[in-house]
Amino acid sequence: MDLVDTSADFWIRCLRNDSLLQPLWDSLRHNYRDYLRSPLFPVVLTVSSYFVLCLPFLVCDIMGERWPLVQQFKIQPSRRPTASTLLHCVGVTLYNHVFLVLPASVAQWAWRPPVDLPDWAPSLLELIAGVIGNLLLFDFQYYIWHLLHHRIRWLYVTFHAIHHNYSAPFALATQCLGGWELVTVGFWTTLNPVILRCHLLTTWMFMVVHVYVSIEDHCGYDFPWSTSRLIPFGIYGGPSKHDVHHQKPNTNFAPHFSHWDKIFGTHADFSFCTAMK
Repeated sequence: MDLVDTSADFWIRCLRNDSLLQPLWDSLRHNYRDYLRSPLFPVVLTVSSYFVLCLPFLVCDIMGERWPLVQQFKIQPSRRPTASTLLHCVGVTLYNHVFLVLPASVAQWAWRPPVDLPDWAPSLLELIAGVIGNLLLFDFQYYIWHLLHHRIRWLYVTFHAIHHNYSAPFALATQCLGGWELVTVGFWTTLNPVILRCHLLTTWMFMVVHVYVSIEDHCGYDFPWSTSRLIPFGIYGGPSKHDVHHQKPNTNFAPHFSHWDKIFGTHADFSFCTAMK
């Protein structure tokens, strides 16, 4: 019992230790200060993270049946993206970022001064709590937005339909979005850390984590290490849940967690996909 208590105390001290992340933060702000203060940094961070994190899943798609060990985890094994669909998604993603996100970021220089970098890093507990808080807040916002764009036909046809061109999602389809949708998602991703008064390091970590879990939702593979399998009690939806949404679009509107769909009766289990096979 004493050993358990000692181990628990150790991890609690680590989480609350204000100096644990300080060396990392000091290195970043001293060596990359001008880059980190630029309004373009969040854009570069999210776009580069997106393509890097898509890469492993893209390799799995390209290798296909040549990797049977991997393909056993494919949710819809008979449906794989073609070269033309992959190139289309890359083109839409780059177009939106070059002609929408980048100009908006550059325009910030006209009205917003470079951000100040605080001297002190957050504790590990603050960083983890901030990331989870941002994910939960975004989950609520996007649930409402997503539901409206499926319930109101004009919104669906005008803005959201492009994302449902693929009933078998894959990683590069994650940001195959209409410009309006990308702008609103980017707005919440940027605004929520401000609302929650997060440290910049927490904000950037949230952005990267959010990019990853969004890609994982669309990857088309339900690996044993998927986030939904690591988080217990069905709290987190994951790729299987979102795959159902692309096959049955009036269900599973929440991007990550499961509670809003269960509360409002829009939840559908993966058994629907199994029945379709």
